[in-house]
Amino acid sequence: MKTRVIFNPNSGLNRRRPDMANRLAARMRVIGLAADVVVTTGPGHATTLAREAVAAGAETVVAVGGDGTMNEVAQALIGTPTALALVPCGSGNGLALHLGLPRSLDAALALAAGRGRVATIDTGVVDGRPFINAMGLGLDAEVSHRFNRLTRRGLLAYVRTALAAWRGLRTERCRIDTATGGFETEAVIVAVANSDQYGNNARIAPGARVDDGQLDLVVIRPVGLLGAAVLAGRLFGGTLLASGRVKHVRATSFTLRREAAGLIHTDGETHLAGSELRIAVCPRSLRLWVPEPPADDLALPAVTNLRAS
Repeated sequence: MKTRVIFNPNSGLNRRRPDMANRLAARMRVIGLAADVVVTTGPGHATTLAREAVAAGAETVVAVGGDGTMNEVAQALIGTPTALALVPCGSGNGLALHLGLPRSLDAALALAAGRGRVATIDTGVVDGRPFINAMGLGLDAEVSHRFNRLTRRGLLAYVRTALAAWRGLRTERCRIDTATGGFETEAVIVAVANSDQYGNNARIAPGARVDDGQLDLVVIRPVGLLGAAVLAGRLFGGTLLASGRVKHVRATSFTLRREAAGLIHTDGETHLAGSELRIAVCPRSLRLWVPEPPADDLALPAVTNLRAS
């Protein structure tokens, strides 16, 4: 087996397109991508299917789904020679947007067929749970918990869910330590990002890179409703870190202590976690198909925010 395609029929857009499996098979034939195609049946199944592919010597595993599917597949590929290819079909697609991966089915499958290059990117881990794009606690974990239970998703649904979660918001008192120091803070959100965004171009960590050997921790301190609206504008405008209500730290690892156990999310999937969290980067640990850089740009780094044509 050279390539395995893992298709999640319940991810974002796939759930609303019952013909997606047939479209996928048809487009693979047109592009000339010969692959073993398997369908997930529930949470965690994508990881099992990806591990089987790695054990069989697959060179590429293609994840057709959202950020949760990406996370499950990537868990099995971290630290292996097998490369990940993404066909983004989720509600946010944060990593895909950060890297400028193609959104069209044909272009994404073409990358998986070898019409691109393999870059090696960082991943993160929080108490043994890998994350590829971002993890966090507070409001974003609560929003993820509620959002994942919706039958219809998308940006508008996310905004509505965030507003509903805001009304019942409780802040968290945290102590955050790195190798060079620490601080205490009251937080609405503590996010630790590998890429610059959650998805839908909501840039929680402008300037973050997935190949710099570091993670970006962003704390949003309590604000009123008007302040939250201003921060939302900054979030989508790429200027969040300029706010005086936001603290940003870049490091290879963090220890976070909070008053009680509670929810966290990893790439949008929520879990219960303890009051002390240990978060670290895993440098250059995942191989990933990305577009070729422009021919006239010889100074591009290993991974860049290329925009697909």
